[in-house]
Amino acid sequence: MGKDLTIKDLSLLMKKVIGFEGNIIFDDTKPDGTPKKLLDVSKIHSLGWHHKIDIVEGLQSTYNHYVKTIK
Repeated sequence: MGKDLTIKDLSLLMKKVIGFEGNIIFDDTKPDGTPKKLLDVSKIHSLGWHHKIDIVEGLQSTYNHYVKTIK
């Protein structure tokens, strides 16, 4: 099974990765969306594939690539 990550946790992780020092405000009056956004990765694992990059490293790499391309 993969790892579950809430939208709030992902937002806070992205905030840390990009160095954003402002506040993230969530509107609690709006629906939360689907309760689970977790993919079942057991099939691909059974075929021998496993990820090599974790979420933090992937976000950092993607952000760094983006910053390079907009300059």
